[in-house]
Amino acid sequence: MQLRLLQISGAPPSWRVRLGLAFKGLAADIRTLSASDRENEADDIRKLNPRVTLPILVADGLSLHGSLAILAWLERRHPDVPLFGSTPDAAAEIWQLVMSCYDDFRAANHKLLSVAFASRGELPQAGTTDAQMLEAGAALAHVECRALEARLSDGRPYLCGDLPSAADALVYPETRLIERAVETKAALMRSVGFGDMHGLYPLVFAWMTRLNATPEVARTLPEHWTEKSATD
Repeated sequence: MQLRLLQISGAPPSWRVRLGLAFKGLAADIRTLSASDRENEADDIRKLNPRVTLPILVADGLSLHGSLAILAWLERRHPDVPLFGSTPDAAAEIWQLVMSCYDDFRAANHKLLSVAFASRGELPQAGTTDAQMLEAGAALAHVECRALEARLSDGRPYLCGDLPSAADALVYPETRLIERAVETKAALMRSVGFGDMHGLYPLVFAWMTRLNATPEVARTLPEHWTEKSATD
């Protein structure tokens, strides 16, 4: 069965599916579209998903959209390497973290990173909407990172056990995007307490490093990150 994934490079929903495929050892034909050029609104995409949101996974004539729906389908279709655990207790633990990230971490990062990545790295003027959004997003993101640091203190190599799961697929894009912002918008991120991810959250950093070292995970990184730029 050939899998075809239509994605936005670097967008967390698409990235989650890329990671789910990687964790399961599944190959897919990847087609990257540009949201800024509205390529996701083309007629062929509308036929697959009238809402024109990505990712879309096409398999055996079936078209799926929504990152969690796709991960759930992959789990049923290819159950050998479970993303949602092999016991009810494990599934509950993974789903709780998945939904916490989906609801809370994504919202925090949307505030924080929409300001950071849209800037040239300069700090927004105090009192402006951008400054308030940046500070609010950073405060919430620190809450999420502290919770992850506590979770990883039990010594398990991944967020919910000895193997990466759907929880890792949801959380990794969020933490890796913060790290990317630190790399490219250093002064701005220092101003909201994210200047030293390694020092602040050593267990989270070690977990990210462990995943970064996996070739399958490395291949999911956004293509444009290979071009070193201070303003991307």
